Amino acid sequence: MKPQFHGKNLRRGRVSQPGRIYALTLVTKNRIRVFADFPAARKAVHGFYDARVRKRAKTLAFVVMPDHVHWLMELETGGTLSEAVRMYRAEVSLALGYPIWQKGFYDRALRSDEDIVKVARYIIANPVRAGIVRHVGDYPHWDAVWL
Repeated sequence: MKPQFHGKNLRRGRVSQPGRIYALTLVTKNRIRVFADFPAARKAVHGFYDARVRKRAKTLAFVVMPDHVHWLMELETGGTLSEAVRMYRAEVSLALGYPIWQKGFYDRALRSDEDIVKVARYIIANPVRAGIVRHVGDYPHWDAVWL
């Protein structure tokens, strides 16, 4: 059984530190498979490149899954995690023409000794582990700065 995330519980202990790297998970409302639709998934991909999002976070890697998004990012100076997520969600919802996101999000601050590239590989391999594709290169909705 998948854990149920509640916004108030996810905010507890959240700290936004500029320059820190975070792994985030954003889920669609009721886990609706919005991004199983190719054009919708591409709009979610383009959201990472929006100027308002880039002002708050440097995207290191991401994957857009059918009902959620994994995002590895470095928080920019002056921004907060909540602002970065709010800007990304707003961009995608506006592009789609309707709100799609579940409240709250899951975040994990990476330790300074963690292998960031290893975390990025784990994130982008999500479609393989989910059985959507056999090889990462067969999935079109991901990117990483190391390519």
